[in-house]
Amino acid sequence: MATRHPSIASKAAKAAKAARVAKAKRHEAEGKNTVETPLSKSFTDPRDVLIKPVVSEKSYALLDEGKYTFVVAPGANKTQIKQAVQAVFSVKVTGVNTINRQGKRKRTKSGFGKRADTKRAIVTLAEGDRIDIFGQAS
Repeated sequence: MATRHPSIASKAAKAAKAARVAKAKRHEAEGKNTVETPLSKSFTDPRDVLIKPVVSEKSYALLDEGKYTFVVAPGANKTQIKQAVQAVFSVKVTGVNTINRQGKRKRTKSGFGKRADTKRAIVTLAEGDRIDIFGQAS
């Protein structure tokens, strides 16, 4: 949902936001968890989020900048990807960028088919952290 500039937002929207902020403060004071992830959207194992590393010329070029590319689960969000990389590889993640890639259309003997759509994540690590999945010697 796009947030509007305060001068553009309606009075009802301002009142609703004030109510949400008040509720969040009240829940924080009471020690309640205000955000609950339904089981259908949660990943029990961090290895379910990361499917495989991307081995390509572009991904190898990003290694020098401390950026690693992974194919991830289509339903995973940036927070889940960050937590999975930190849990699996024991590194500090500073940023996550995601890309939804459409599958290529391929011609077969019986007509046209389509490869599966994929979601990729470019994960930026903190200075000095490395992941040795690509076998780099630096």
